[in-house]
Amino acid sequence: MTVWKTSMRNFLAHKGRMALSAVAVLLSVAFVCGTLVFTDTMNATFDKLFAATSADVTVSPKNAKADDIPKDGKPESLPASVLARVAKADGVRKAEGGVSSAAVTVVDSHNKNMGSETGAPTIAGNWTQNDLRSMEITSGHAPRGPTEVMVDADTAEKHHLKIGDELRTIAATGDITGKISGIATFKVTNPGAAIVYLDTATAQRALLGAPDAFTHLSVTAAPGVSDTRLKQNVAEALGGSAAYKLQTQQEAAAASKDSMGSFLDVMKYAMLGFAGIAFLVGIFLIVNTFSMLVAQRTREIGLMRAIGSSRKQVNRSVLLEAVLLGIVGSILGVGAGVGLAVGLMKVMGAIGMELSTDDLTIAWTTPVTGLALGIVVTVLAAYVPARRAGKVSPMAALRDAGTPADARSGWVRAGLGLVLTGAGAAALWWTTRVDEASDGSAFLGLGVVLTLIGFIVIGPLLAGVVVRALSAVLLRFFGPVGRLAERNALRNPRRTGATGAALMIGLALVACLSVVGSSMVASATDELDKSVGADFIVQSGSGQPIVPQAAEALAAAPGIEHLTHYRVLDARLTTPDGVTKKQEVTAADPSYQQDVRREVLSGELAKAYGENAMSVGEDYATAHRVKVGDTITVAFAGGDTAKLKVAAVTSDETSLDQGAMYMNTSTAQRYVPAAKMPQNMLMFAKAKDGEEKAAYAALKDSLAKYPTYKVQNQADFKEDLKDQIGQLLNVVYGLLALAIIVAVLGVVNTLALSVVERTREIGLMRAIGLSRRQMRRMIRLESVVIALFGALLGLGLGMGWGTSAQKLLALEGLGVLDIPWPTIITVFVASAFVGLFAALVPAFRAGRMNVLNAIATDG
Repeated sequence: MTVWKTSMRNFLAHKGRMALSAVAVLLSVAFVCGTLVFTDTMNATFDKLFAATSADVTVSPKNAKADDIPKDGKPESLPASVLARVAKADGVRKAEGGVSSAAVTVVDSHNKNMGSETGAPTIAGNWTQNDLRSMEITSGHAPRGPTEVMVDADTAEKHHLKIGDELRTIAATGDITGKISGIATFKVTNPGAAIVYLDTATAQRALLGAPDAFTHLSVTAAPGVSDTRLKQNVAEALGGSAAYKLQTQQEAAAASKDSMGSFLDVMKYAMLGFAGIAFLVGIFLIVNTFSMLVAQRTREIGLMRAIGSSRKQVNRSVLLEAVLLGIVGSILGVGAGVGLAVGLMKVMGAIGMELSTDDLTIAWTTPVTGLALGIVVTVLAAYVPARRAGKVSPMAALRDAGTPADARSGWVRAGLGLVLTGAGAAALWWTTRVDEASDGSAFLGLGVVLTLIGFIVIGPLLAGVVVRALSAVLLRFFGPVGRLAERNALRNPRRTGATGAALMIGLALVACLSVVGSSMVASATDELDKSVGADFIVQSGSGQPIVPQAAEALAAAPGIEHLTHYRVLDARLTTPDGVTKKQEVTAADPSYQQDVRREVLSGELAKAYGENAMSVGEDYATAHRVKVGDTITVAFAGGDTAKLKVAAVTSDETSLDQGAMYMNTSTAQRYVPAAKMPQNMLMFAKAKDGEEKAAYAALKDSLAKYPTYKVQNQADFKEDLKDQIGQLLNVVYGLLALAIIVAVLGVVNTLALSVVERTREIGLMRAIGLSRRQMRRMIRLESVVIALFGALLGLGLGMGWGTSAQKLLALEGLGVLDIPWPTIITVFVASAFVGLFAALVPAFRAGRMNVLNAIATDG
């Protein structure tokens, strides 16, 4: 009980000094809990949606994939005759045919895309009774003919659509124009998909190109018949259902959930990873806080030891303070995490993914996880300072406060840090020597971990060197005040090292990702300059294939020397050694050789575009001992089997079409029926000499009616690539900002506690003539040099990681190393401002101290 009372008294007495550490715990726990609540809510939303939209039993083609955009623009379908067989099965109350396709684009009368901008699909289909499970018509009526369509209420509200407005649905089999006859509202949350309904006959013709086919059948069970029993009965009616996929409502919902699960898991674990970084940074803040509190209470602890307190009691007392800190910070963090999750839902809603707070899901494991993490991490961080407190001898009560042992790092620590750093550097060096990227990834990860730990351990030793160097450059201009700031920063190298390390971690990751991102852009740009001969590239930003009517419009554009079609086909390849493997093959026009130049290792690429010929990539040829002149058996998906002669082997040292196998479009057309031939994934165009600008404008005009596709010249393509990588990096930087904020709190806390520790010293300095302005400047300069110390270590370490990572990317064809010096310099300079900001409150407090009271302070 005495230990508990002592801990409570000390915690309440130093609650101001604990506040920033509590904020660090709060932020870290909030990020973890917010991530868990947000992803659990997304899972719950999709679970409700999938359960509501699934029939008792769903019958679909064997190879159908709900989340797949078909290469030929038409989803897998089954004959309408199957519907009659299913309807006669025992236990069937009702069976109806459904049509659904995600390979569509919907535009309004002004050719504006009505689809989601967040990556959610646009789905067109027929309105059925099964849709009443999840939707209700709240305005107008369902489509009754080819000139009517119905849209979901969310899309109508987002794009200000109303009954009578015109919509055009663009599919591979043609365009369908109709006026809105009704608006249907989801009974559950729609995360952002745009839904358009057609009447059944129009949907079959427009989306499948066949009047007697469906993409799926929705089967409703008769009263008293379970879904499992119904599935068995339907399977019997279909003769064992070998050609079809049968799923109960639960199975269909689970399958749909699985298709979303990987995306949600990646998001969840990525965000938790950044929360872990914030926790790691917070550890340094907590260690510094308790180390300084122990140092300041040396005399108090010595007196406790003198009057009978044991080492264990002192140790437990400090750890109990850490437990209290962890509990307070974690409880507040759990509450803040729920608020953060709601905020993330609002942000997602603003960009198009609707998540209702009615579905807010807080599992019991979330607060438990947050509390456990916060308390455990806080106690672990305080363990070393607690042990140090337990070692304070009773004689310390007779000395001034402060522990001389904290003034310099031990030789053992320095040696261990050098060994870890050296081992990490060796692993990073070895990363650059491997021949396969997969082999080097383990060395890269090991090198990152070891160098990070090594820099943390060796931080006090580096502080003495780096801070002196920075001071020589920056602080000498400030005369005696600058020298005092330097000496204060060097007074306790261990503390300075820990404070700088907290900032180092976040900035190292920023620098690493900046180098990787910049190198990817530079490499791709260099590859484009060397390899791409086409003037223009046409593609969809959403992965939609280019529908035939858009391809025809491009072909009619004036000023074009040639237009290259580029299709990707699925096939099973059997090599001369008897190995059969699924593989994608590329069917293109012979002009593709001019559009994208490939290095040929053997044979002639032009001959690969000849009759019954093809090329293979270097890695495939090596793995299967394929050489020019060999024959490969190619079984095309949806088509016949061909025997194609290998006419060329191309190099895989490229980031464009790496590993691609080429053949002439005419060869593919010989073995694949027109109905199964994939649509163009890309198209390339070459302008006539001197007509580049006119051709560019003409191509854009030709696609004015098809807004999902974009025409890009090489400059556009490079800028688009740069923007995509930049947006990804900005998201990562935003998540890393949490760790940097915690690191800034660490600088603030270190300075604040340092001011308290040096109260008497500050009073004496003021008494002998140091002005308030000079005092504040000294604190600010000390903060700046500590921040720059952390930034210098972090940026240097991050550039080393990024350089090693780029060497692995070079094995994948991204061979240009580009250090983004403007970003690196900006971050370094910004770190100085971070130091100034962190010092505002401590400097203000130091400047306001009463001189006489400060001098009278004991210790």
